[in-house]
Amino acid sequence: MYQSLQDILNLETQSGKSFWEIVRDRDCKELEITAKEAFGKMEQMYLAMEAADRDYDPTLRSSSGLAGQDGEKIARARVQGSLLCGPLLGLVMEKAVKMGESNACMRRIVAAPTAGSCGVVPAVLLSLEQEKGYAREEMIKSLYVCAGIGGVIAQRASISGAAGGCQAEIGAASAMAAGGVAFLCGGSGEAICHAAALAMKNLLGLACDPVGGLVEVPCIKRNVCGAVNALTSADLAIAGIRSRIPPDEVFDAMRSIGRLLPEELRETGRGGLAATPTGIAFREGMETF
Repeated sequence: MYQSLQDILNLETQSGKSFWEIVRDRDCKELEITAKEAFGKMEQMYLAMEAADRDYDPTLRSSSGLAGQDGEKIARARVQGSLLCGPLLGLVMEKAVKMGESNACMRRIVAAPTAGSCGVVPAVLLSLEQEKGYAREEMIKSLYVCAGIGGVIAQRASISGAAGGCQAEIGAASAMAAGGVAFLCGGSGEAICHAAALAMKNLLGLACDPVGGLVEVPCIKRNVCGAVNALTSADLAIAGIRSRIPPDEVFDAMRSIGRLLPEELRETGRGGLAATPTGIAFREGMETF
């Protein structure tokens, strides 16, 4: 796996290939498969995201009772035209919540890159395909871009809430999605990398504080934040705005911040929202169930 986004940019210059092709070629090498086979595998991953979104059941609630049915509420508000954010962001919000709720309700689980951040990348990509009419082939290429960014983050920092807080989950997913959007919008490799950096910068320091230790509250709603952040960050990069801190250094900063976060804010369910009176009461109720 690549150690930096700069490695990928250097290979773009040396080979004349695009960002997504470089990531695909590494995938081929690691799995010892052809480019066609690799592309087919990535397409299956995209189809899994599509299926998870399509099969959302608005009648279900998670076994804890904390999650479920909110995705349908956003869907109704979007159709009624009552959302201030407009049609595209409304659709992104809807899909982000639906994906997280499907995960919590034990439907198809999409980890992108984790279960806790499963709604960000699918919500962004599926919504853009639906609203903007991108070809399916371009969506698969975009998913390769997302994967390349996620791989670098995993190598340089972490995608684990237990290791780095929620910045390592929602932050990583948002950075991945931002890069994928920048690609779809015709951005260069540099624009892709800076879109990812801008998205990550906005979520540095985000605590991982799941109520009752479950990947439900506040995780599901944070997917909405990560998805919308990805779109705004991609827009900034496409407009020519660049992160003053180089992208790889942004990921390094996320790693160092994660190490500084106290254990209570790293997926233990003992700090932040999980430590509020309501959070504690819920956890104690679970323990006596």
